[in-house]
Amino acid sequence: MPYRTDQYEGMLAETVVIPGANGDPVHAYFARPLGPGPFPSVVLIHHMPGWDTWYKEATRKFASRGYAAIAPDLYCRVAQGTPEDVGAKVRAEGGVPDDQVVGDVTACAGFLRSQSYSNGRVGVFGTCSGGRHAYLAACRSTAFDAVADLWGGGVVMRPEDLTEKRPVAPIDYTKDLPCPLLGLFGSDDRAPTPEQVAIHEAELKKHGKQYDFTMYPGAGHGFFYHDRPAAYRAEQAVDGWQKVFAFFRQHLGAE
Repeated sequence: MPYRTDQYEGMLAETVVIPGANGDPVHAYFARPLGPGPFPSVVLIHHMPGWDTWYKEATRKFASRGYAAIAPDLYCRVAQGTPEDVGAKVRAEGGVPDDQVVGDVTACAGFLRSQSYSNGRVGVFGTCSGGRHAYLAACRSTAFDAVADLWGGGVVMRPEDLTEKRPVAPIDYTKDLPCPLLGLFGSDDRAPTPEQVAIHEAELKKHGKQYDFTMYPGAGHGFFYHDRPAAYRAEQAVDGWQKVFAFFRQHLGAE
């Protein structure tokens, strides 16, 4: 629906606590349009730097476009504090377990789908490690109707990069992907490299999956991050957001 200057706009945005993997309480930032709906929903999975202000802004951005959106703090079991301090502690511990992340994200999808204003369709969105986790959760769960992986490093992994917390490369679950995939990447990125993206694309083709990949020339890692001037690429970010919303509008229904 095109924006009109006389339309009503209202939003609720707050921190909530939901039961995550193993029933653990998980903090999450939740935003939704005011009104009865029905609204589609999106789970946003934060990047390696942590549960920061960019992700809260992105959550409200989705709500402003007609989505009920939630971004869980995947690091809340490890520590509380500034995103920088918590993120550093998590990195020092080798990240968070993949199984735990899938459990937390799937629980968020259930929370969204259970709301009276839900239209029953839920997408998942992530950047950086969150893009990897979004793809992993979409492959290992039937909770999602569409997935957007933005420069998710670590989808393709070497055997020597596997760990106890990350025991299986997400690409190895590709045959189980049950929903459409959007992938946005930068040609100057090193995680993932264009070569790794090509490997991922070949695996998607092999299994006949529905996907749409865009590789942006002149963009590196984090080109959506307007709060990081060295990484931000305005032209590519504007086009990328348009692709994200067009993709979710097609597969989830909104606006």
